[in-house]
Amino acid sequence: MMIDETIFDDIRPYRDEEIPAAMHRIADNDLFPLLSSFAFPDRNVEDVRAEVRSISTVYDFQKQMMWYVNEQIVKRSMSSYTVSGIENLDPSGHYLFVSNHRDIMLDASVLQNVLHAHGFQTSEITFGANLMSSSLVIDIGKSNKMFKVERGGNMKDFYKSSVHLSEYIRHAITEKGESVWIAQRNGRTKDGNDATDQGIIKMFGISKREDKIKALSELNIVPLSISYEWETCDYMKALELYQSRSEKYVKKRGEDLSSILSGITSFKGDVHLTFCPMITEQDLMAYDSLPGIEYNREVAKLMDRRIHAGYRLTPNNFIAHDIRFGKHEFKGDRYTDEQKDRFLHHLKKLEKYDVDEPEVLMDIFLGIYSNPVDNCFEVKEI
Repeated sequence: MMIDETIFDDIRPYRDEEIPAAMHRIADNDLFPLLSSFAFPDRNVEDVRAEVRSISTVYDFQKQMMWYVNEQIVKRSMSSYTVSGIENLDPSGHYLFVSNHRDIMLDASVLQNVLHAHGFQTSEITFGANLMSSSLVIDIGKSNKMFKVERGGNMKDFYKSSVHLSEYIRHAITEKGESVWIAQRNGRTKDGNDATDQGIIKMFGISKREDKIKALSELNIVPLSISYEWETCDYMKALELYQSRSEKYVKKRGEDLSSILSGITSFKGDVHLTFCPMITEQDLMAYDSLPGIEYNREVAKLMDRRIHAGYRLTPNNFIAHDIRFGKHEFKGDRYTDEQKDRFLHHLKKLEKYDVDEPEVLMDIFLGIYSNPVDNCFEVKEI
């Protein structure tokens, strides 16, 4: 039985008939010249504005605009962007991509170019309500196949929004024929320990309670593992974790936007995306006898093992691990003196932050890069 799509009007992306009005709002926004100069540095702003106003479908917006935005991000801030594992997927399939989450925007945004380049349909993307801070962000996001995820609220509201989100994800994959991207947890990984929240697994299944195996298997869950040579917003993440030790961290006004801009502009070096093996019905049957909480926990652990196994370690990870634990275990085989000097220069910038315990801040910072080494050791020989 098909679901009445109007029940998702509060969270869904724009449909094609809503695109022309959104394009005119984007083109008329005061920030449009800045956006245009970034995506199309060699084109006249008014020509780009006219092209945006002529766009009438989601596909055309992604093809004519977002493709170039993502290409500029890769060109300007990455040494390379490589991909593995996508050859094991069917371009005609519909998947639930569950990704480790390092950057607010880039993890999902650049993925769309990867999918398109390999003959896949682009995916819909979860978009935290907290990021919908302006009409421009909303118009660009919802035109780019993003749908809203509500966060916070009391327990009753949180449960209701979780059910709503679960029903929409299932509807998008099994009825609309779309793929969906979602992070493995609420918010970015800030300490380098990529861990799937078992609550996410519970949310996936809550829209099909009668069959916990089919509830997950019909979503075609594919774990994604993305790694950055130079972690985006690493200083900001370390400071947040440092401050969170003694008090609840409260985001400053405009902090999310600052993180987005920092992620776009900061140098990231070599970036790699692994499409890990899909979670199959056979995988899930191994946990069939477990009660709900344990079942969700074991599926989350399976996700973690695949994400960790797919993570592409760089010299920075091994350098940070050696520094953090006072060793030279990986020197020579995994990094050179020149690479270590470059990392130490990056690390030295921590000194500009006036904190009471600088050694604690440094340990947190090193953990961002070194923790993936320990996680990878647990699942594979490196």
